[in-house]
Amino acid sequence: MAMSSVYRGIISTADKFVPPKMMPLWNHPAGPKTVFFWAPVFKWGLVIAGLSDLARPADQLSVAQSGSLCATGIIWSRYSLVIIPKNWGLFSVNLFVALSSSVQLLRAYMYQQELNKLAAAETATSEEKK
Repeated sequence: MAMSSVYRGIISTADKFVPPKMMPLWNHPAGPKTVFFWAPVFKWGLVIAGLSDLARPADQLSVAQSGSLCATGIIWSRYSLVIIPKNWGLFSVNLFVALSSSVQLLRAYMYQQELNKLAAAETATSEEKK
């Protein structure tokens, strides 16, 4: 209960400084006064982490992690469009989570295919020598 009174105090103080043109956004059902705004804002950290993983060698990528991020990105993208109010911020961040993790999955798959080709070529070369 104490936390909600602190929150209400902060919001009532901040209300005085919001410009009139920004009031529709400020008071929107998915605006900065709600978790519907802040959860997607912080989730952009996952997108940034996924983009920074593009510099990581493909042999160090986690297929399980990338797969779960891709699946949750797709699921939550859909969910964000069926809830009321529609949360376009949640949709966009989850779309980017799904896209960045699917790129990582593709990189891991291509790396595994390259390893399989090398192993097959090595096996064929060793059989020719016999």
